[in-house]
Amino acid sequence: MFETLKPQPADKILALMQKFREDPRDSKIDLGVGVYKNAEGVTPVMRAIKAAEHKLWEEQTSKSYVGLAGDPAYSDAMIQLILGSAVARENIAAAATPGGTGAVRQAFELIKMANPAAKVHVSDPTWPNHISILNYVGIETVTYRYFDRETRGVNFDGMMEDLKKASKGDVVLLHGCCHNPTGANLNLTQWQEVVDLLNANGLIPMIDIAYQGFGDGLEEDAQGVRLVASSCPEVLIAASCSKNFGIYRERTGLLMAVSNDASAQALNQGTLAFLNRQNYSFPPDHGARLVTMILNDDALRSDWAAELEEVRLGMLGLRQQLADELQRLSGSDRFGFIAQHRGMFSLLGTSPDLVEKMRADNGIYMVGDSRMNIAGLNTTTVPILAEAIIDAGV
Repeated sequence: MFETLKPQPADKILALMQKFREDPRDSKIDLGVGVYKNAEGVTPVMRAIKAAEHKLWEEQTSKSYVGLAGDPAYSDAMIQLILGSAVARENIAAAATPGGTGAVRQAFELIKMANPAAKVHVSDPTWPNHISILNYVGIETVTYRYFDRETRGVNFDGMMEDLKKASKGDVVLLHGCCHNPTGANLNLTQWQEVVDLLNANGLIPMIDIAYQGFGDGLEEDAQGVRLVASSCPEVLIAASCSKNFGIYRERTGLLMAVSNDASAQALNQGTLAFLNRQNYSFPPDHGARLVTMILNDDALRSDWAAELEEVRLGMLGLRQQLADELQRLSGSDRFGFIAQHRGMFSLLGTSPDLVEKMRADNGIYMVGDSRMNIAGLNTTTVPILAEAIIDAGV
């Protein structure tokens, strides 16, 4: 049967990483890969993670399976982190997943099970894997306008106009904060307008929140999610711990199904457990265990939050430095959007040809759509990038 298999399209980011590795230039800069890196180019193990791992090594007595939905204490801790008191706990079903991608996949599986006719509306652009998984699962995808290529901000009027065309029962996929790949985000007033439209038209929100704490702060980054969860009858939330806990390879995520009808919780919880069983049975526990320990220990949580804040402020500083340098070189403020964006990414909004020119001429590696990872910079490489952007004619 293997002879019937067809080659699959290469992942563009992984292909870009391979090109970067093969480039012999010492001055090359990797702005493509979607992981946080410090000024030394390292994705560090956070202090609180190290401490929790040491404690776990001393105290853990078994590596037996946990439940199909993972450890309930992990779900409780993550629900509190993301939703706070916005929704009563008894209204939320939750299941641990292998990373945020696993949560996204399971959410799409639930949508397909609950309403096979539902379409999923995604922002243009969105994280490419959203569309890839939707296509594989067999769910029809519709894009809505999101990124304004003139202002490099949110095209909110276009977004709302497109979402008004969605049919009752359709799902609208939203980024909780730190939009990937654009870096452009809704403000709270706009979130409220989106909520009003969703409720008026019978649309179901699904929120992918992968960067809480990377934007404006842990609480601030959760405001939109909490507004939606407390205002809409049904909400799906896919969360990742890869970035804000720095545990990428531990594959630690959570899927939540929120209903304003508490009596639906048991059915929803059973469905999430069933979907896990059909896919990978029991979810990974090591990363989830560490997250639970940190969030439930005052000292560990305080140290984790402090280090996360250092990461956030560091990225904001790099954004401002790059925007200032581009203003100096260009004599205009047309790159001011870089300082306004939040999270790891910004979309320059330029052409694939100019992206390739920067790679060929200056060793600047970014995704073809001009997404750049701000965390791939440091104070020394910011001026190099700025000069390459101007020299390329962006």
